[in-house]
Amino acid sequence: MIQMKDIVREGHPALRKKAVEVEFPLTDKTREISEELLQYLINSHDPDIADKYNLRAGIGLAAPQIDVSKRIFALHITEIEGEPLSFVAINPKIVSHSVEQTYLSSGEGCLSVDRDIKGFVPRYKRITISAYDLEGKSFKKRLKGLAAIAFQHELDHLNGVMFYDHINKNDPFQEIPNAVPFDRD
Repeated sequence: MIQMKDIVREGHPALRKKAVEVEFPLTDKTREISEELLQYLINSHDPDIADKYNLRAGIGLAAPQIDVSKRIFALHITEIEGEPLSFVAINPKIVSHSVEQTYLSSGEGCLSVDRDIKGFVPRYKRITISAYDLEGKSFKKRLKGLAAIAFQHELDHLNGVMFYDHINKNDPFQEIPNAVPFDRD
C-alpha cells in the first residue's frame, strides 16, 4: 500500500525526468504499481483509512511520484457531475483539445509538493485523451473541467513538469487569455 512516505517530494530527480513508455503485456510489478496508484487515491478519500495512515487526499497520482519512471498515472475523482471518474492510464496522450482554457481559481496542489503555491495554472478546458488500460486495451475519453485539469496535471508529471512551472512568475494571478475559471466548490 502506497503511503505518504512513498511519495517523493519536489526536488527529487524523478519528478524532472521524462518517464518511459510501458510495454505490454504488463509485468506483474508494473500491474501492481498501477493498481496501487489508484488504490492510494481511493484510500485517501476514505476518512477512516486516510486518518489511520495519515494520507493526504488526492485525485491523481503518477508513477514518477513514487520514483517509478513509467508513463502511468491514476485518476479518482468523485466530485464531478455524472459518473465518478476512476481509472489507470498507461501511455496516456492528449489527442485533441479545445482552444478555450481553464484554471482552478483556488490554484492547484500536488501530493509531491508540501507547500501552498499560489497562482493560476492554465489548462485546456476540454480534452480528448487516449490511453491503455491494465489489459493493454486502448481507450478514449472526452474530459472537461476538473477531470481535464487533473489529467493534464498528471500527464505533466510523466514529462518532468511540475504544475507551478506553468504559473506566471511575475504575476501569478494574471488573467489567462481565452480562459474561464473552474471552481471546485
